[in-house]
Amino acid sequence: MKVRVALATEAAPGRPNEDFAAVSADAAVLLDGAGTPAGSESGCSHGVAWFARTLGSSLLAAMTQKHETLPELLAGEIKAVAGLHEDTCDLTHPGSPSATVVMLRRTDDALEWLVLADSGLVLDTGDTAAPMVIRDDREAQVGARYRSAMDALDSGSPEHQAAHRDYVEALRAHRNRDGGFWVAATDPLAADQALTGTVPRESVRTAVLLSDGASRLVDRFHLATWRQALDLLDQEGPEALISRVRAAEHSDPAGARWPRGKTFDDATVVTLSLP
Repeated sequence: MKVRVALATEAAPGRPNEDFAAVSADAAVLLDGAGTPAGSESGCSHGVAWFARTLGSSLLAAMTQKHETLPELLAGEIKAVAGLHEDTCDLTHPGSPSATVVMLRRTDDALEWLVLADSGLVLDTGDTAAPMVIRDDREAQVGARYRSAMDALDSGSPEHQAAHRDYVEALRAHRNRDGGFWVAATDPLAADQALTGTVPRESVRTAVLLSDGASRLVDRFHLATWRQALDLLDQEGPEALISRVRAAEHSDPAGARWPRGKTFDDATVVTLSLP
């Protein structure tokens, strides 16, 4: 069975790209590393980009070589990556590098998926019905308690930067805890908290994996519906969607229209077209 793949990723201006995405014949993975704001510590000398790249590449290999469930694979690779730097870094630090995870694996008759934290998966059945959108919004629910001070300030100002740092550090108290939200970091048990499911393979025309920096065109800026975003991806490719995101961000540099922690964010899109 042939699959047409398109992948685009673009770092936020002036920053290293902390997203990671990769695709094989029967699997795809996308991770969005949780950046450490200036002035905050992480306890890790390797950095978020290293963590997302290392975990993401090991996940893709595991999906293509092993037969465990997706949560079992994620738990195993979280533990394996932790073992790579537990002797050099403080993995008990609340700011230890973490990432969202989207995993997609094709079997003989199904597509298996896993979503952990706020990157997204969109499955298009190709009919007139709205596409299936899978996203874990627990971090957003927790974050709503702490956003008001940050959102009231102009993005990019020193005051906003300080408020964003306070916001991120407040969220750390809820990370990978019951009643909070779950991400891939150092605790393999986080994998058990992921959203998972399967769909018949023949029912899906297109599968799209997006970091939240790319999905913000729809779910934060509300400049397109998911159907319109899918049409754009089909007609012009993932670069076009990212370009629309960048245009919106540039049109609102102070966050007056769309208050947000990051004026610009890394944006990554993977589309898999299934005949």
